[in-house]
Amino acid sequence: MSTGLKARTNLLLAGLVVLDVVLSGACLFFPEVWFRLFHGAPYVDPQALLRRTGAVWAAFTLLQLTALLRWQRYPHWLVIVAGVRLTEIFSDWTYLFFCSNITWFGRMALLISPPANLVFGWILLRTWKGVAHSSPGTGMKEGAGSTP
Repeated sequence: MSTGLKARTNLLLAGLVVLDVVLSGACLFFPEVWFRLFHGAPYVDPQALLRRTGAVWAAFTLLQLTALLRWQRYPHWLVIVAGVRLTEIFSDWTYLFFCSNITWFGRMALLISPPANLVFGWILLRTWKGVAHSSPGTGMKEGAGSTP
């Protein structure tokens, strides 16, 4: 595996960790700021759906951090993170379509996120395919029974 591939993959995973730390932290601890930035409206969320989303993004953070630390030894972590990113390809456009108030920042962020997640998922799957099939002992088959 090339040094460049390792560096690019680590950079992508680290960037995703930082992104989801910011997103989950904003939703869980500063929902008023989220509503102001995305909706230009007061925070009103009686069912706590925004905080629920923050908890989902906290789980994304944990999985991506685990992948960052383990993917070189256990490349299947790249597939797990790709799946995490791909779960988000419809949610933001759905959110954008149905929300009643949106700021320019919110509109741009919600428009960009689905294609970005699709690209991130594709990159991670391609990286896994290249790494898992080129290095003996790092693929899914050997070690599939172990708990990495």
